[in-house]
Amino acid sequence: MPGENLTRIEAQERRAIVDTHEYHVRLDLTRGDEVFGSVTTARFAATEGASTFIDLIARSVNAVTLNGRSLDPAEVFADSRIALDGLAAENELVVDADCEYTNTGEGLHRFVDPVDGEVYLYTQFEVPDSRRVFAVFEQPDLKAEFTFDVTAPAAWKVVSNSPTPEPVDVGDGAARWTFPATPRISSYITALVAGPYESTFSELTSADGRVIPLGVYARKSLWQYLDADYVFEKTRQGFAYFEEKFGFPYPFAKYDQLFVPEFNAGAMENAGAVTFTETYVFRSKVTDAVKERRVVTILHELAHMWFGDLVTMKWWNDLWLNESFAEWASTIATAEATEWEAAWTTFNAMEKTWAYRQDQLPSTHPVVAEINDLEDVQVNFDGITYAKGGSVLKQLAAWVGIEQFFAGVAAYFQKHQWSNTEVGDLLAELEATSGRDLGDWAKKWLETAGVNTLSPLIEQDDHGSLTRFAIVQTAPSDYPTIRPHRLAVGFYSLRGGVLERVHRVELDVDGDRTEVPELRGIRRPDLVLLNDDDLAYAKIRLDERSLSTAIAHLKDIADPLARSLVWGAAWDQTRDAEASATDYIDLVLRNIGAETESTTVRTTLAQLQLAANSYVAPATREAARERVADGLWELAQAAEAGSDSQLQFVTAFASAAATPAHVETVRALREGATVLDGLDIDTDLSWQLLVALAAGGAATAADIDEARAADNTAKGGEFAAQAKAALPSSEAKQDAWSALIDRADAPNTIVRSAALGFTHPATVDVLAEFVGPYFEMLLPIWESRSYQIAQYLIVGLYPSALANVELRDATRAWLSANKDAAPALRRLVSENLAGVERALAVQERDAQ
Repeated sequence: MPGENLTRIEAQERRAIVDTHEYHVRLDLTRGDEVFGSVTTARFAATEGASTFIDLIARSVNAVTLNGRSLDPAEVFADSRIALDGLAAENELVVDADCEYTNTGEGLHRFVDPVDGEVYLYTQFEVPDSRRVFAVFEQPDLKAEFTFDVTAPAAWKVVSNSPTPEPVDVGDGAARWTFPATPRISSYITALVAGPYESTFSELTSADGRVIPLGVYARKSLWQYLDADYVFEKTRQGFAYFEEKFGFPYPFAKYDQLFVPEFNAGAMENAGAVTFTETYVFRSKVTDAVKERRVVTILHELAHMWFGDLVTMKWWNDLWLNESFAEWASTIATAEATEWEAAWTTFNAMEKTWAYRQDQLPSTHPVVAEINDLEDVQVNFDGITYAKGGSVLKQLAAWVGIEQFFAGVAAYFQKHQWSNTEVGDLLAELEATSGRDLGDWAKKWLETAGVNTLSPLIEQDDHGSLTRFAIVQTAPSDYPTIRPHRLAVGFYSLRGGVLERVHRVELDVDGDRTEVPELRGIRRPDLVLLNDDDLAYAKIRLDERSLSTAIAHLKDIADPLARSLVWGAAWDQTRDAEASATDYIDLVLRNIGAETESTTVRTTLAQLQLAANSYVAPATREAARERVADGLWELAQAAEAGSDSQLQFVTAFASAAATPAHVETVRALREGATVLDGLDIDTDLSWQLLVALAAGGAATAADIDEARAADNTAKGGEFAAQAKAALPSSEAKQDAWSALIDRADAPNTIVRSAALGFTHPATVDVLAEFVGPYFEMLLPIWESRSYQIAQYLIVGLYPSALANVELRDATRAWLSANKDAAPALRRLVSENLAGVERALAVQERDAQ
């Protein structure tokens, strides 16, 4: 990887020399299963006489011609770069190379469907991987027009950013597709998808009267499960919403959405050709949380067509301009334009939980991050860039006014269409439409890191009336910024068994302490909720009385957003070792059965298991794990037949199984000896139960192979890899370790799934054997694997379930001994360490 890095300074220097015009990329996909032919013709202006380089990762370079002059590949091609000397004012460069297919989800990914043997290809280029397919100046501010010319099997479908042309037969069962040129776009949002995909089509009329063709694609073996009409419906709703709010018609000629195999992310905003994970093709029953997430993802990528594709950041320090905006825009569109009206509750439960966690890691950074090179940006697709940035934009929209916010965004698109920008360009338009000076706001919210904590200061008289109410704001010592907030305070009291809001006040909070005199004289309620309605980005604290009320009556709060806020506050206090993990377990088991919001249930159950597995004091952990599993099984049995919660409680119970009796219950469920009304043990659920049986020592490798034979699909392969890696014997763990570390042939999704099984909490006892090997493999893996695979291994194989002093000390020792390791690698390891250090602090609090 070091030879493939690019620094910001290098990019700035190259931009000062080069101005790209166009690329003509000719690809030959008929040359076997390892390489494809790639011939790039790049036309660009340059400072006459200057020298620079163009990026390319290839197995071999066959020829390089610059302005008619042949260059020796052996002399000019090294370290993923082709050196270019003696440039003219206008240049034509032709590079003929053999490039490699990948199985890592980076560059041009090649997948063979185990169901029918069909081959499927797709590209994934963000951040720096278009250079794996063609020669390119790989940085976002060197936009160009791209023309793709593709030779592929005639039976395939080939899709790119521009409308698909009619193929021309070239003989030997092959055909050639020559696509129209794209508008001026950045290289990372170009795309190519090819293979025998099934597809269906529709259309819509854009705000400017154009008819926009729509397409939905998926593999043949999954096509029966894809609800394309629903995808089209959400797409139309998003188009109407964004075109109205952005004041700018959809900027491309067509809009295809392609569900592709072995995808690393949720989706990717390739211009006019968005790729999605196949997780969003539902072959088995899924939770409402996943269904809603698919809608948000569809709208997230659609928002990118304007914010990111039409207008693009100059360099990756403004990656947040893309991702934060798409996160915010997709949530407001989901809430206002689709049936998922509670999207902001989901945002609080999922995105904000992610943001608060990320913002308390040692690697936290300002929303506008310092990105020195490509390795920096690879690890910056995080909770700050997405979730905190989205939260901050929500607050900014409230601060300037939503109408003024959208007006500023519309002006921004008009002024900067097809160009590159920095954060100040957006803020300037928002200042113009709102009349507000955003300089101080930007400095405090975008240029500083850390999350503030807001706590109530309450005093009352003997009759229970408030004599004082203030909001105390604190900041961590490492990031001491005290910020302005607009928030509401809600008072909730029990009335007829319902915890309902009886009073609300909205105010500006700034400084270390903000008095709220209008609350004096009001009777103290059962629960005080700071940041009611979730207007601000801050952790909130519950006073002792409110926390007691929450533990007993959280389920009795009628408003789902208020419940989500209380769930989050209780979890934050637990993570910060201000409340015991045992009390948090009590809170969840008493109240989660009545929770109606799927994502809130999903997030809370994950936190419940982390509390039981890592946060409870070691002396009581075994009992806590047993109690959690017992409680989840009781909840599963009591849940409404066929409900979303029933499915979530069953899968959580299987994952939490802690005793032989639990494991036998899982077996009985899977085999049908125990039946829950409304629960269908479908393919995916059967696999999830088998993973639990494997981790519990109640399934064998042969059992897993039998299940794999019955489900010979890509998804079945992922589950099988997870189940085998979850087997608890030292021998099975060593086999899994060797398959991941000693060999490098496993595709990305198998690596990810196997790592998940390897660290299953039920097998924690054997993980101690791999602490030493883990640290020994870090540098070799970082240096030899692609970024995506290295990250999966470094994060996925870390034995965090041990959560003990020995693991903490070993991690500290590695960091101390490897101060010269790549900053991005050190960041991943330091984040692993932070999780263990937090667990130890919470364990100590729980033991009190």
